[in-house]
Amino acid sequence: MLTDLHIAVFGGDARQLEVIRKLTELNAILTLIGYDQLDHGFTGASKMDIDEVDFSKLDSIILPVSGTGLQGEIDTIFSNRKNVLTEEMLKNTRSHCQVFSGISNSYLDTITANSNRKLTKLFERDDVAIYNSIPTVEGTIMMVIQHTDITIHQSNTVVLGFGRVGMSVARTFQALGAHVKVGARKSEHMARISEMGMIPFHLDDLKNEVYETDVCINTIPTQIVNADVISKFPSHTLIVDLASKPGGTDFRYAEKRGIKALLAPGLPGIVAPKTAGKIVANVLSQLLINEFYKRKG
Repeated sequence: MLTDLHIAVFGGDARQLEVIRKLTELNAILTLIGYDQLDHGFTGASKMDIDEVDFSKLDSIILPVSGTGLQGEIDTIFSNRKNVLTEEMLKNTRSHCQVFSGISNSYLDTITANSNRKLTKLFERDDVAIYNSIPTVEGTIMMVIQHTDITIHQSNTVVLGFGRVGMSVARTFQALGAHVKVGARKSEHMARISEMGMIPFHLDDLKNEVYETDVCINTIPTQIVNADVISKFPSHTLIVDLASKPGGTDFRYAEKRGIKALLAPGLPGIVAPKTAGKIVANVLSQLLINEFYKRKG
């Protein structure tokens, strides 16, 4: 239980509702910021404007999956009001106050460091990323079905990257009958790809490996699907870029060539917000419980 723990939950999307629901079940005291248009009420939770919040009482701050913008602005679908998290606000919190976010950027890294507050980036955790790969794969399948005129079965599918998402994507498309090639760099990844019955290739050879591609799925957050690579794709190729913004594809050149390229970060929150929210809520609540009892000794 998190009885008497004061937590501020900022903005976000439908995933945050599962976080709020879980924390109210654990009896935390919640302040909701950026929820003035949310009709749903939660026992033990109070909606407030950001200038009404007493930051000196806060034990934890939970930001949306997207964290903050580069000026501290916080996105929310539940309010039209502008909310900005500042360094001064963090410095006013209790000294043990932790900040939780899905991802971060230079602004959030700086204000938490200057405030001497611990920042936990949930999406850098293996458990969250692996669980999230499930709705990501389902969303990718949906997009491929919607934007091609062929079946996944017998398609020539190229997956770039063999991390937590890339592995799940490659395995699932193979299970659906696709001919899967996977681009990676690490020798152990190449060995695992081969062991799983797929065709590995080194990413340095990418432009020589895509000439028969029907679907290219990128998970690498650097521009690896560049003009040289896109020029080798057949004109019917579909690119689905799962990397965080701005993705790893030269979208301008793809459009120039008439190749459909879709940037699709954050698929879990789009195709399965309830499940994605529960994933974040379960991991987050366990982290809060562990820290809560550690402080109590």
